[in-house]
Amino acid sequence: MDTLDGMRTFLAVARQKSFTGGAKQLGISTKLASKYVAQLETKHAALLFHRTTRSVTLTDMGRAYFELCVPLLEQFDELEDVIQHRQASLSGTVRLTAPTAFGSTKLVGALAPFLKLHPNMSVELNLSDQHVAIIDEGVDVAIRFGQLQDSTLIAKKLMNMRIVVFASPDYLARHGNPGHPSALATHNCLMQKSQVDPENWRFKVDGKLVVVNVHGAFASNSPRAVTQMASQGLGIGMGPKYVTEPYLKDGSLQLLFEDYEANELMLNAVYASNRHLPVRIRALLEHLAATFAES
Repeated sequence: MDTLDGMRTFLAVARQKSFTGGAKQLGISTKLASKYVAQLETKHAALLFHRTTRSVTLTDMGRAYFELCVPLLEQFDELEDVIQHRQASLSGTVRLTAPTAFGSTKLVGALAPFLKLHPNMSVELNLSDQHVAIIDEGVDVAIRFGQLQDSTLIAKKLMNMRIVVFASPDYLARHGNPGHPSALATHNCLMQKSQVDPENWRFKVDGKLVVVNVHGAFASNSPRAVTQMASQGLGIGMGPKYVTEPYLKDGSLQLLFEDYEANELMLNAVYASNRHLPVRIRALLEHLAATFAES
């Protein structure tokens, strides 16, 4: 066993709290991951994990070893980055997580030319509408909307995204087109539960912020689900403009209150503040920032 492979396996198992999860993250078998960690423990004559049939947790020695392994491996990665930089060739894997709708459309579109330009690079993209703990899950960069809440993370701004109100022509024909945001109180509004305050929609009227309390028969944590439901004529929705674009093009949705829009959603690339960023990650962040700035 190469010691570096053992250390990487140890970190992956520790972060995933599972030999199976750690092995999956590294692309090796569970049996091999267990073997690497056992050899590491034998080499150092120390027990690194408490193992039961239900859980894998770090021992006191394991926690101390974890804290030492992280900077050592990052320094080794930095050494490799220096060589890569001088050879003008990027290689290695970047692990990303992003919201499902945005990640499967806009983000994939931005990643494709980067990977074509750097054929020795690879990206592992995990799409989830749930909040992913990037340090615990071994994620390099998380693409997230909204203000940064965790002080242990760093956010690199990629762009601002319009938050728009939309409805289908069919719904408006049956229920009338609300001429003013205040009229939303009498309409069936579709709520996105992942927003900070989903039942209170904000607008700018005559230069002042106006809040309209809304209600409706459908709510979801997915902006794509809200948009799809609106396209079926169920009600009026609010969400990021990127989700509505295909529906606006085919005419199944139209925008409302464009002159009253008050919200923009910041798109950030988020990473741990205590880690060294390898050249490949810095290059990808710069590419994403440039790509989304153009859009």
